[in-house]
Amino acid sequence: MNAFDSTDTYIASHELRIAVNAAIALERPLLIKGEPGTGKTVLAHEIANALDTPLLQWHVKSTTKAQQGLYEYDAVARLRDSQLGDDRVHDIGNYIRRGKLWEAFIADKRPVLLIDEIDKADIEFPNDLLQELDRMEFNVYETGQTITAKQRPVIIITSNNEKDLPDAFLRRCFFHYITFPDAETMKQIVDVHFPKIKPRLLTAALKRFYAMRDVPGMKKKPSTSELLDWLKLLMIEDIDPETLRETDNKTLIPPLHGALLKNEADVHLFERLAFLSRKNG
Repeated sequence: MNAFDSTDTYIASHELRIAVNAAIALERPLLIKGEPGTGKTVLAHEIANALDTPLLQWHVKSTTKAQQGLYEYDAVARLRDSQLGDDRVHDIGNYIRRGKLWEAFIADKRPVLLIDEIDKADIEFPNDLLQELDRMEFNVYETGQTITAKQRPVIIITSNNEKDLPDAFLRRCFFHYITFPDAETMKQIVDVHFPKIKPRLLTAALKRFYAMRDVPGMKKKPSTSELLDWLKLLMIEDIDPETLRETDNKTLIPPLHGALLKNEADVHLFERLAFLSRKNG
C-alpha cells in the first residue's frame, strides 16, 4: 500500500501522517482522539482515498453492541416466515445479517474500517471486540461457520474522549491525539476550502475566532467545521473585515455568530461580557 500523506482536500500534520503510517505498518488499530470538529471522521475517508481502497463505516451509538459488528441473527423474521410456510426457514443462513467487521474480513481488497465515536457505547463495548481484533476471526454459532479475515483491515477508531477506554483495549491500539490547528495550519485548511477568500477577511476572522476560543468558561469552543461555516457566511454576506476588528461593546459577539456559538450558555456568556464592558465603559 502507498504511504498516507496530506491530500488536496485534507491537511494532515507531520505527527498525524507518522501515526497513520505507523499503525498501518504495525497492523494495529489507530485510535484517534481530539475535540469534536478536528477532522477525526474525515481522516478515515482520506486514508481510504489515499490508499485507493474501500471504506467501511461503523457509526457507534449508545445502544450499539459489539456483536452487531460481527453479525446479527434475525430470529423474529425466521419465526414469521415459519408461520407463513416460507421455505427460507430451512436455511438459517438466510437470517444472518453481516456486520461491518464481517464485511471487512471477507473483502477482496484490504479495506479501511472506521469505528466511529467508540466512546458513545457502553464501557464493555471495546473489551467485547478484543478477541476479534486480535485473532482476526470469529465464530457464527448459529451456522457453525468460522469467519477469518483474508487480510487485516486498516482500522481507524475515533473517540471524543467522553469516557475512558479500558487499558486492555488501549494496549492494542496505536494512539494519536489531534491537537487543534494553530493559526498557520488553519490558514492552509481554509485555503483548501476557500482558495479565493480575501486575505484581509481571513486574517481578521481568524483573529476573532481564536480570541473567542480563548474566552474562559465556554461550554463548547467553536471547531474547524464551524469556522468554515462562518467564513462561508462572511463571504456570502460580504462582511467588511473592519467589522470583525472593531472591539466596541456592540461587537463582542461577532456577526453571524450562530455559526460559531452552538448553545445558549455560550451566547449568554458573551452577552454578559458585552454588558460588563459597557458597565466599565
